[in-house]
Amino acid sequence: MTNSHTKQLSSDQIEALYAVLKKRFTSNMHRHPNLTWDHVQAKLENNPERLWSLLQMELTGGEPDVVAYDENTGEYTFFDCSAESPKQRRSICYDEAALASRKENKPKSSALGMVSELGISLLNEDQYRFLQSLEKVDTKTSSWIETPDKIRSLGGALFGDYRYDTVFIYHNGAESYYAARGFRAAFKI
Repeated sequence: MTNSHTKQLSSDQIEALYAVLKKRFTSNMHRHPNLTWDHVQAKLENNPERLWSLLQMELTGGEPDVVAYDENTGEYTFFDCSAESPKQRRSICYDEAALASRKENKPKSSALGMVSELGISLLNEDQYRFLQSLEKVDTKTSSWIETPDKIRSLGGALFGDYRYDTVFIYHNGAESYYAARGFRAAFKI
């Protein structure tokens, strides 16, 4: 059971998370050529306080997997690699200001509110395009991505998807929400 105050995982939860992540890692080596699971697991084992966030990515449908290793910082980067925008993170607006601006039919949350709560970060445009270079995702859904302050200050927010053999980055009002739009996240450890 997760201790909600400290966000610590039980040993059973940790072992189950490692099993899922290892299986995904070994089944998708195109996402991380030249990396080994043993090194990733060692990094995870040395940072047990960070595992809660990774588990939340998994539980909300993100299917996190390693997509990069930074030799300078020694950090591994996980992205949500689910084929479509994670199911438990859809039908949300962009941020808390957009959520507050809705007078009726408010969504349950916002993308930026959820990433803050979960201890993860929203993919930016470069990261989203990088993920799309590894494999095509969001062919039926779309995902909010980090939006520049200038666009956000004018009421807009960015999202991405893959259609017509092309990655599209487009805009919508930040307060909008759709059943087929969620968000993708990154997690570094």
